[in-house]
Amino acid sequence: MSTLTLTVGPPANGGSCVARHEGRVVFTRYALPGEVVRARVTSERGSHWHAEAVEILEPSPDRVDSMCPIAGVDGSGCCDLAFVTPEAARRLKGDVVANQLERLGGHHWQGAAEEVGSTGPTGWRTRVRLDVATDGPHAGRAGFHRYHSEDLVTDLSCGQVPDGMLAGLDDTTWPPGVQLHVVLDDAGERHVVQTGPRTDRKASTKVVEGSYEATQRVGGRTWSVPVTAFWQAHRDAAPTYSALVGQWANLDAGMTAWDLYGGAGVFAATLAEAVGPTGHVLSVDVSRGSAKAARSALADLDWVEVLTESVRRALSTQRRGADVAVLDPPRTGAGREVVDLLAAARVPRIVHIGCEAASFARDVGLYRGHGYTVEQIRVFDSFPLTHHVECVAVLSRS
Repeated sequence: MSTLTLTVGPPANGGSCVARHEGRVVFTRYALPGEVVRARVTSERGSHWHAEAVEILEPSPDRVDSMCPIAGVDGSGCCDLAFVTPEAARRLKGDVVANQLERLGGHHWQGAAEEVGSTGPTGWRTRVRLDVATDGPHAGRAGFHRYHSEDLVTDLSCGQVPDGMLAGLDDTTWPPGVQLHVVLDDAGERHVVQTGPRTDRKASTKVVEGSYEATQRVGGRTWSVPVTAFWQAHRDAAPTYSALVGQWANLDAGMTAWDLYGGAGVFAATLAEAVGPTGHVLSVDVSRGSAKAARSALADLDWVEVLTESVRRALSTQRRGADVAVLDPPRTGAGREVVDLLAAARVPRIVHIGCEAASFARDVGLYRGHGYTVEQIRVFDSFPLTHHVECVAVLSRS
């Protein structure tokens, strides 16, 4: 591939910045706005190319020594913003979300991502999934993927991970092709669960260390969540979002709330406290493991109903409306069909959470197309050292 000298422009969604070469857009990773870099072209796709900065000729004042020893060009794809100050990274993330909201959501917003908790930019992650190489010199070794590659980096000293969380896992030879799920829970216990490889359409599961379920706590309530199920990766994310959902839901006793893509029911617990025994909370998630954890943790709240079903199907069968719906969909977002169903159900208040800027902005635009007004948006730096963000919007319609 060729090498170019580029003057770098604004940030783009996905961790790159925009540069131009002879009229062509070049999405450049490991670079910052205003820098002059020598970049190696990694792919050519007609009107735009992708590249990575291999030499910084004129650095930005926001550039620092990498806070992740394994990330960067030719390294792991884990921490693609480890080379920028945390304050500047939060500004960049805010700029990206603002751009996506303007383009895809038709909504003007300005701001920076907010710091989550007090852990800082390193050592914040409590859940990690590692792959194990199937062949080559690293066969049987656990590691992180290189960016958009099947190749693994078997040095496990990622900047996101607390000291000791992955200790010893790089000294073990694992069955090729398995995945390792590692959790450091709120009781301070480490759990390691091995899954796969798939044979005859089934995947085996083996507890290597600790238990299959991890202890998680939010607001005085305790969950036992399967290590392989979803829980927020940042140690302070679940209580932060839970408090915000409780505030923005604006519920009173006796009301009805929907907790969609509800996972283990953290938001359902908050909503249940607000509506009380005379109200009703429906929590919906397709994961059986998460639903089981929700039913167990919320067993004392008999006005909470936990449904193991897709959100689309659940909404299609609801005969009673809701005063508020809280959504925390996967990276692909809720999408048109789910937003249409919420609008048809005349839900007057929506709290929507998104972990991918473009799909979040698209969903905001879909709500606005149904007459919803954006009351407020907040963006959280829930994944420090990376380009990822968590966005929360509250929307209302009379």
